[in-house]
Formats: sequence, C-alpha cells, structure tokens
Amino acid sequence: MSTTETSTETSTETSTERRVLRPATLDLGDVVLRPWGRALDVPGGTVPALLAAAADPEIARWNPLRIADPAGAEAYLDRCDTGWAEGSAAAFAITDALDGALHGNAFLGWTDQSDGIATVGYWLLPTARGRGIATRAVAAVTRWAVATAEARRIELWHAVGNEASCRVADRGGFRHEGTTRASYRYGDGDHVDEHLHARLANDPDAG
Repeated sequence: MSTTETSTETSTETSTERRVLRPATLDLGDVVLRPWGRALDVPGGTVPALLAAAADPEIARWNPLRIADPAGAEAYLDRCDTGWAEGSAAAFAITDALDGALHGNAFLGWTDQSDGIATVGYWLLPTARGRGIATRAVAAVTRWAVATAEARRIELWHAVGNEASCRVADRGGFRHEGTTRASYRYGDGDHVDEHLHARLANDPDAG
C-alpha cells in the first residue's frame, strides 16, 4: 500500500468520525424538536400518534410513512433509535412546547457521510400547517447539522406537485437546483418528477 493510499484512508475515516449525528433537543420557543425513538412520549402515546400521522391524506401522498399497524410504528421507532445510535440519521419529533403534543417530524440523514452531504425532510399534522413550523424546523435541523456534525451540503427533495414544500425550501434558503424526472415513488405508487433544492454550509442563513 502506498503512502498516498494510507493518507486518503485516514482522512476519510477522520471526516466520518467528525460527522456523527448525536441525539439533541432543539428548542425553538413555541415548539421543541425531540429525538424520535422508544424513549419518546407524547400525549396519547407515541404509537397512536404515528398511526394518525400515517393515515393523514397529505402525509400519505407526499411523505408516506408506510405504517399500517402498531407493530409498524414500533419498527419505525426502532429504526430511529438505530439511526441515532449509529450517528447516521437524525429523526426529530416536532412537539408543542407547552403540552408536548405532536406537530410533526423533521429528519436529516447522511447520503454521503464522508463528504458531508445530507438530505433533510419533514411532515406536519394538519393542526400545525400554515404556521411556518416546517420552515423553522428545517432551518434549525440544518444549522444543527452544520454546527455539530460538519454537514457541508444539505439537500431537500420534493415532488414537483408539492407546492407547499417548494415554499418551505425557498423560505429556508434552499436554492432550487433543478428537476429530476420520475425519480421517486410517492404514496400514489407512481414515479414522479422532483425538485432538488440545496443549502451549503456557507450559504447565508435564511432560517
């Protein structure tokens, strides 16, 4: 093995070690982002809350959770715990600061951990929509990933027909970079075109 090869491997390993997503609570004042997982508790129970979210028509259309029963909800929580334990994915429950009620979800996961590239996503329950919560949550998760895990590029993808998500991306400082054709299968079963938005770590903070 050459010296060059050794140096490259060491550099990659070091960057991956720096880019670990560690459990955190993000307090935005009126809402608090808390790690999803078995330890999370919300009024009425976490599993019923997930089942209600999965049954919402807008969530099922644009961000299908594919949770059909309590076992599926529990498996989702286990996957969230695994993502946190491995430092590869960060799933946050967006909760009310006063009563802890669930408002939605904000998610960030590495697509290329060694290169600092991540993807962010979100969904909101009907009672939380139209209040700017998604934009604020996405901005907070993005700032957190840049500050604590050295994310350098955060991508946001949404179906072309999802105009609300396009507004969230624009207001959150995610620049529109193009359209990908038939790139993702959404809740209706069809592959649809998507918009790609992205923010770089050194972009102006619009959040």
